[in-house]
Amino acid sequence: MSATTVDASIGMDVHDGHGSHGHGKKGLMHYIWNTDHKVIAMQFLWTSIIYLVLGGSMAIAMRWQLAWPGHPIPILGHLLPSTVVSEDGALIPGGYNMLVTMHGTILVFFVAMPVLIGVFGNFLIPLKIGAGDMAFPALNELSYWLFSISGLIMIATFFAPGGAPGTGWTAYAPLSSHGPYNGTSLGQTLWCVSLFVNGLSSLTGAVNYITTVITMRAPGMTMFRMPLPVWAIFITAILLIFAIPVLSAAAALIIFDLNFGTSFYRPAGGGQPLLWQHLFWFFGHPEVYILVLPAMGFTSEILAVFSRKPVFGYKAMVYAMSVIGFLGFIVWGHHMYVSGMQLWLSAAFGVSTMVIAVPSAIKTFNWMGTIWRGSIHYTVPMAFAVAFVSMFVIGGLSGIFMASTPVDLFVHHTYFIVAHFHYVIFGAIVFSVFAAIYFWYPKMSGRMWNETLGWIHFWMSFVFFNLTFFPMHNLGLAGMMRRISDPTVYDCLKQVQPLNVICTIGAIGLGLSTIPFLINMFWSLKYGPKAPANPWNSTTLEWTLENPIQHGNFPVTPTIYHGPYEYSIPGMEKDFLPQNEKAPDHIKLEAH
Repeated sequence: MSATTVDASIGMDVHDGHGSHGHGKKGLMHYIWNTDHKVIAMQFLWTSIIYLVLGGSMAIAMRWQLAWPGHPIPILGHLLPSTVVSEDGALIPGGYNMLVTMHGTILVFFVAMPVLIGVFGNFLIPLKIGAGDMAFPALNELSYWLFSISGLIMIATFFAPGGAPGTGWTAYAPLSSHGPYNGTSLGQTLWCVSLFVNGLSSLTGAVNYITTVITMRAPGMTMFRMPLPVWAIFITAILLIFAIPVLSAAAALIIFDLNFGTSFYRPAGGGQPLLWQHLFWFFGHPEVYILVLPAMGFTSEILAVFSRKPVFGYKAMVYAMSVIGFLGFIVWGHHMYVSGMQLWLSAAFGVSTMVIAVPSAIKTFNWMGTIWRGSIHYTVPMAFAVAFVSMFVIGGLSGIFMASTPVDLFVHHTYFIVAHFHYVIFGAIVFSVFAAIYFWYPKMSGRMWNETLGWIHFWMSFVFFNLTFFPMHNLGLAGMMRRISDPTVYDCLKQVQPLNVICTIGAIGLGLSTIPFLINMFWSLKYGPKAPANPWNSTTLEWTLENPIQHGNFPVTPTIYHGPYEYSIPGMEKDFLPQNEKAPDHIKLEAH
């Protein structure tokens, strides 16, 4: 094995030049084109952190406007483009709508998806199944660059004539398809082009993940010996294959309507605006589970490791994730109850929406069973994982309310939906992402993070998140509508305006909570204690490798002897059994 050195700027090892697949590139080319799946994971991570700061800053600007309408925004007001703010740094109404669009789009497509799937799919799948790399290393790197290009195109919409689109992240037609092209719809066109390119990135990644899992598992690694994060990302990749082309096609039709005189969505030419809603939400609801399923997989593993117990109902977890993935494609209509849908059809979507709560509840009770009477280790990853379960339950319960058509008709256009959406997409998913980053950071970087900063980050995130979004349930029930930039113009909302101030204070605190996280990451890369190979005494294959992980991952292909979560086995001296170690003859794992 040739020598390696640690590249602290990305936390991965740099080969001396003798690796295959272009792993050994030196200098700038190491960052531009490197087909090592671990380096690609870090490329996704650092790029997504940039977009997290951008999208989060937009959220704070929006919240400032809702709390103190018309007041200049400190610092941010002078950084935003002139199409968004006035000369004194206050948001203009059209600029508020642009931020609504870009905030949602950036955080879903350029933060949540690349982190959950691009970062951890790339980093974990080969390591957890005993493979040396992805099935298609060059395609893997191409996926990252398509993602990067799509992000640049999205940011460019701010500088198009007329600015970024103000149609919301859902881009409902005919608002988004008002063409033909007249110089002001370029921002919407670029938005569609960006999502189209982003979709190509997702598809190339999904093909790679599916092929790698099916064809490159180590000897003995049967499907039901795979760790749950691998199962989750595998099922997610299948969802991407079916969902992303629908969104890409829908976005292409908007481009045609805006620029080529077609009328797919324009009523004046015989088009149907509701066609966009059907296409978008046929993608959009599976998209929720494209984000949630990996989070479920990470949480399942982290809870088992720090409870020192096997995952309760491993196969039930796998089946539940599979059922969630299937049912996610037949519930899109619950986003469209207010569109004039026939009552019998809305009832069918309501039933299917309630049914999808069953596998989600199975997973929740399995998590509870995993930690029940466990030897719980209170670490930062464990705290974030438990917070994920709590926030997911809150978001799931409010979702059950909205499955009922009469209830949804009342709350659909209100901030109750904003609260529900963020408890699922931000509260659940982002808490799981932080849990995963803290958990696998020692293996990604070869360094341990600062525990004090980690706990500060957790408590700030947990408190300020709930302070931001829980009052929005009350705002929605009070009648505050979505997509308005000045709630004080409505007399009926003036009495609940203090809740908007509370939400904004929470949002500012939530933004500040990322500071200890970023300090921790960068400080630990250089000054953090060197991480042992297996700091958590975990059983899966990635923890059997020394830091830094060499190119090709495994010097010798491992052989797998049992499942991934063998903890606290009666009769054994240590409380964990790695997958590549045989159990002692007197231990019967099947009875465990």
